[in-house]
Amino acid sequence: MRDLKNNLDVIHSLVPAAYTASANGSGADLLGYEGAMVVFSIGAADFANGDEAYFPVVEESADDSTYTVVPAEKLEGSLNFLAANSLQRVGYKGDQRYIRAHLAVSGTTPSTQASALVVRGQPHAAPLA
Repeated sequence: MRDLKNNLDVIHSLVPAAYTASANGSGADLLGYEGAMVVFSIGAADFANGDEAYFPVVEESADDSTYTVVPAEKLEGSLNFLAANSLQRVGYKGDQRYIRAHLAVSGTTPSTQASALVVRGQPHAAPLA
């Protein structure tokens, strides 16, 4: 099947907002799915003053309460500091039930719009509702 709508599910982990401090996203339950990807998006940041920095992180949990950073060997791809008007995506190859996005924000005047989605795929039961 070429239809992805019935085979992928998308969850906002970090809703679109102007993040002025580091933020934890909502956890995404991977039960019933064989694959997942996290997509980070950032808007028109003003990096000219050199004091804003946005670093995307993926975290995992067995219970949706205690999260730890996903080690590089459990990710397909890598994450770097976000550039203005950019997207970054990374696949999750770990074995924990929950994952979430975390945005590490630093600088004296951060205020850039950002968001993160968790895309769940390869569902045990398709088509998805």
